[in-house]
Amino acid sequence: MDDIPVIELKKISRIYGKGDIAVRALDGVDLRVDAGEFIAIMGPSGSGKSTAMNVIGCLDSPTSGRYRFMGYEVAGLSRDQRALLRRHYLGFIFQGYNLLPRASALHNVELPLIYMGQARAVRRKAALDALRKVGLEARAHHQPNELSGGQQQRVAIARALVGNPKVILADEPTGNLDTKSSVEIMDMLRGLNRDSGLTIVMVTHEQDMANYADRLIWMVDGRIDRDERKVRAA
Repeated sequence: MDDIPVIELKKISRIYGKGDIAVRALDGVDLRVDAGEFIAIMGPSGSGKSTAMNVIGCLDSPTSGRYRFMGYEVAGLSRDQRALLRRHYLGFIFQGYNLLPRASALHNVELPLIYMGQARAVRRKAALDALRKVGLEARAHHQPNELSGGQQQRVAIARALVGNPKVILADEPTGNLDTKSSVEIMDMLRGLNRDSGLTIVMVTHEQDMANYADRLIWMVDGRIDRDERKVRAA
């Protein structure tokens, strides 16, 4: 692994509100994520796991502490610079898929490349390649309502991959899926991590899904309560 972590949080706190109604969603969190790790973040409702994901994904800013991404200080970045970091280095997978309902699978996957300003032919080829990786090239011109939940999440994974991100952030990626589709999605994420070395940080409340990760972070009351690494057979 590189000496410089992909993600490094130092004494990160996030407080919402002031005075008596202040809520400390994160309370002095330290976390290092190295390239190629697959991490699952778990914890009860209100533990801070989603807030941690939002901070890592530059969707929210910490109240205090330091956040470095690939060695660069994130706190000093402007809103536009944080948007560029998300666009070029992070891929997002959400529980609700977040697909445009009237757009084809292909167009949904193309969207990040449109924001990057890539030419139509270039982004079309990249989107088809991403759909091929998730086994949905034949469904490229189907709209979300013509796809199963598992297929919609595959489209979302293709969209997350199309920009060649350094990190995939997955927020409850199997939360809306049945058991069979959940296993298929997790097998896919595990394969991307193992075969492509893609760094994955996943929030989940399901222990069975967390077992796919190599490292489990358990949060309680805005703090990391446990940080466990698995030893897998060769």
